[in-house]
Amino acid sequence: MTNNGISYRDAGVDIDAGNALVERIKPAAAATSRPGVMDALGGFGALFDLKAAGYDDPVLVAATDGVGTKLRIGIDTGHLDGLGQDLVAMCVNDLVCQGAEPLFFLDYFATGKLSVDKGARVVESIARGCKAAGCALIGGETAEMPGMYHDGDFDLAGFAVGAMQRGTALPAGVRTGDVLLGLASDGVHSNGYSLVRKVVERAGLGWNDAAPFADATLGQALLVPTRLYVKPALAAIRAGGVHALAHITGGGLTENLPRVLPKDLGADIDLTAWPLPPVFGWLAEAGSIDQAEMLKTFNSGIGMILAVAADRADVLADLLAAEGETVHRIGHVTEGAGIRYAGTLA
Repeated sequence: MTNNGISYRDAGVDIDAGNALVERIKPAAAATSRPGVMDALGGFGALFDLKAAGYDDPVLVAATDGVGTKLRIGIDTGHLDGLGQDLVAMCVNDLVCQGAEPLFFLDYFATGKLSVDKGARVVESIARGCKAAGCALIGGETAEMPGMYHDGDFDLAGFAVGAMQRGTALPAGVRTGDVLLGLASDGVHSNGYSLVRKVVERAGLGWNDAAPFADATLGQALLVPTRLYVKPALAAIRAGGVHALAHITGGGLTENLPRVLPKDLGADIDLTAWPLPPVFGWLAEAGSIDQAEMLKTFNSGIGMILAVAADRADVLADLLAAEGETVHRIGHVTEGAGIRYAGTLA
């Protein structure tokens, strides 16, 4: 009798490849270990001991995000080694805005047919991002789903959990006169890429063409990873005087800063207080994008904003600079809701 049975591999799912990926990424995940981690990869769940991490009355904070259509550029060019930092940064930069220290991270990698090498490169880059942010990569999921994705395509999602001592949550104490310190971005980060890709198409350029604004290919220049602000931001919070932080992601300065201000307060921002990075100047010109749209879509050169007590602004600006950040005084908190801009991005 002929056996005409089929296997899971025949259906497009290679369990052996998944196991090989787990084995390959174990050293990278282990390198992110920190106080509180209780187990290695491979279990049905991951354990974390808050007491061992130094918390006696903790409040947990959770965040989740993805990389968005920036993935399309990474997949099309094969430049995958910064996408993991994008994923981590989009989550942990949000956590620190609540005043929380990121503790651990889990990733979700979904694809139609698993390439162990590509999968490992992505997860290893996630591990590097976690290590730089001081959080542990304690678990994740690799989903091989034939028929759900085109050949070579994949998607990423990240999940971060942080903690703070009870009573230390931010924003808190934001008041009129607080100084706004803007921390420079490293480029477009991970938002607005549907518009970026539209501008590139309109300009008639390919990812391997020379970038009009940088000494690199267009794909490489647009794949600069999202900056991790966690350690400098936590240092500033612990130094005292920080009332709020706003991670400038989708919605730009216009939409994100109001999220951390009381409803009756707004901000005056001087657009001449920092230089507009060349990538944004090119996007605005090539796409005929007006200033209001730029400020509502992109970070426009400011990736994180801190609202700080006026009498602590100099000390905190110096501390952040010592931590490696490029700091600009971009404005102050005012009475009356809304963001008011003066000057022009340049």
